[in-house]
Amino acid sequence: MRDRLLDSLEPTRYRRFLVYVMGAYKAHDIENEAAFAFLERVRDGLRSEGFNAFLATDVGIELDEMDAGTQSLEFARASNAVIFVVRNDGRNLGVGIETGAVLEDMSDRARERVLFLHEAGVQSAMIAAVADRWDATVRTFDAEDDLYNEARLFIRDVMRRETSDELPFPPESD
Repeated sequence: MRDRLLDSLEPTRYRRFLVYVMGAYKAHDIENEAAFAFLERVRDGLRSEGFNAFLATDVGIELDEMDAGTQSLEFARASNAVIFVVRNDGRNLGVGIETGAVLEDMSDRARERVLFLHEAGVQSAMIAAVADRWDATVRTFDAEDDLYNEARLFIRDVMRRETSDELPFPPESD
């Protein structure tokens, strides 16, 4: 899957450092266009920093080839970092389910590659579980600039830890 992702995505400065961006949206649903546009801005902001960030929809795998749940797991396994983004718009059930599935699939070391970013005011039992049950990193953001700063710091830390062999690479071998 890692090679397929690298072949599908436009090259960036850190081409081999894949960042899977996940969040709540429903494809082809008018009410969720703003949520999807937000995730696209997050992806584009990270790509402008040189990180090879992507959304599941960027890869072009049809659902009859691989279902959405399997895609999420495969993309997370192949990525250097996974960032879940949850806005305070009340549509976070799907991302909660997806978060749990991805984190359950990962080893303890691989979970160190996961950042869960939620907008201030978002509260759920799943957010507490991300930190407590799976020991993944959880951060809050008030504005998009805060989100980018948190994401950049996290990504750079994962990169540094890979380079210094504190975090095994490639991610699929964790």
